[in-house]
Amino acid sequence: MLDYSNTSIQKVSVHQVGNKTNGEQLKFSKSTLDVSDDKLHSLLRKFFLNPFVTPEFYNFTFSNEDFEQNPLYGYARQVFDSPKLFHPNTINIAKHLFELSVHPNIKSGDLFVAYFSNIQVMDEMTDAIGIFKSENRQDFLKVDAGAEDFALHYEDGINVEKLDKGCLIFNTDRKKGFKVCIVDKSNRAGEAQYWKDSFLQLKVCNDDYHFTKEFLNITKNYVTEKLSEDFEVSKADKIDLLNRSVAYFKSHETFDKNDFEQEVFQDKNMIKSFQDFDTIYREENEIELDDNFDISTQAVKKQARMFKSVLKLDKNFHIYIHGDRELIEKGVEQDGRKFYKIYFDQEF
Repeated sequence: MLDYSNTSIQKVSVHQVGNKTNGEQLKFSKSTLDVSDDKLHSLLRKFFLNPFVTPEFYNFTFSNEDFEQNPLYGYARQVFDSPKLFHPNTINIAKHLFELSVHPNIKSGDLFVAYFSNIQVMDEMTDAIGIFKSENRQDFLKVDAGAEDFALHYEDGINVEKLDKGCLIFNTDRKKGFKVCIVDKSNRAGEAQYWKDSFLQLKVCNDDYHFTKEFLNITKNYVTEKLSEDFEVSKADKIDLLNRSVAYFKSHETFDKNDFEQEVFQDKNMIKSFQDFDTIYREENEIELDDNFDISTQAVKKQARMFKSVLKLDKNFHIYIHGDRELIEKGVEQDGRKFYKIYFDQEF
């Protein structure tokens, strides 16, 4: 989805953003940083871009759905249209973040804003603006070898392996509010939502990744939560349905809802039950999905990890079910003990 092999950092500005409620300050740099050193450039590329591996894409939005009123959209548009306005707009971005840093648990930190050239997004080569906040500093040991002996020092700095918060704004899909992806690893509590919901103000892109992810999620919720309310099914039956769902997405390039229902659920009563659940789930969660779309392999890989294929029996056995449900039989002995009978050809 993203290719950084030809990407270079054109400009970087850094500012310090404190917590307004806690009486901390906002400090601006006077100009952009010198990042011409090859080693520094390489470390910054790693720090800024490595966390964005298979991101989910978003668009800017606003309270009235008019993304053009979103401050971040406006700052990004000015920079893309006139790169000479980069540094002044990084100050505007820092001011905007500072005004929103009012929850007492929001940490102060260094705010980096970078301009990238030649990032490949899907099949398109474009530029991007990155906004990154480092909230956690760490102590590092440094050994200096002198002429006669060694000396040990410590320094306080940023770990380039751990980006706390970040976003990439790509110069594409401008008429939809730009394409954006985010990282937020430092805090998943409620006060941390200010980064995505208050500062950036984003909504999920209605693209193939989103459709694939959400439909697999709906299927998982139906099988694990609703199915047993309408039908008498065993845990092995549920695992079989989950396996067939993932298998459909892995074996098809395009998704067709009717074909999916026939291939996975097969029984007309179960299909009707799933359709009813699907309709209600979309309404309650305000999800818009197409019934036909190209399947995103990245989304399948990510969601498939959440589909558990383990049959847990008391505390004695774990059975991993990956294939034919017909090779497993469930029964009950005369003394009331339950059992599964498993058929196989080879033992590995």
